[in-house]
Amino acid sequence: MTTRVLLATRNAKKLEELRRIVLKRGLGSIEVLGLSDVEEFPEAPETGATFEENALAKAHDAARATGLPAVADDSGLAVAALNGMPGVLSARWAGAHGDDTANLHLLLGQLKDVPDERRGAAFVCAAALVVPGVREIVVRGEWRGTLVREPRGTNGFGYDPIFVPEGETRTSAELAPSEKDSVSHRGRALRALLPHLRELAEAQST
Repeated sequence: MTTRVLLATRNAKKLEELRRIVLKRGLGSIEVLGLSDVEEFPEAPETGATFEENALAKAHDAARATGLPAVADDSGLAVAALNGMPGVLSARWAGAHGDDTANLHLLLGQLKDVPDERRGAAFVCAAALVVPGVREIVVRGEWRGTLVREPRGTNGFGYDPIFVPEGETRTSAELAPSEKDSVSHRGRALRALLPHLRELAEAQST
């Protein structure tokens, strides 16, 4: 029996990432859907003060609207020299939501005079699973590194081209998807949900 789980995103790369992780862990009985696979419903704006609040709110909205178990994530970049910003504002740091190029270049401009030894940062991801009427789970993953001064690489999105993970010389955007899945903030958070997804699939198969 196939268990359908909705990932509350229209981001094709996030959708493919969760699908890869699910298949790699042998959960082929789980079918991961995206928002384009279900009837459209009103999506509340992200107004939470934390990644966890935003992820949980999005998952609740999706589960309530569709009746499906729903996974949602909220993620962003926390820069030490900016006291943890842009944080939950990462996707709209330059004003318009989802303008990756503008966000990245604004951040680089703000860090122009920050020396290399103070350019530490971490990608943070909170992921929530809401099973209607049964449970809600929120987990967190972090990926630490430093920020370079010029974008490099074409894989990934957002701030990936300027983020060099600890122990690496390549940026996140220079890593292959399979490499990134095993170490990224989102990969870590999504893998933390896998035991709960497995339980869900086993419960629905009995």
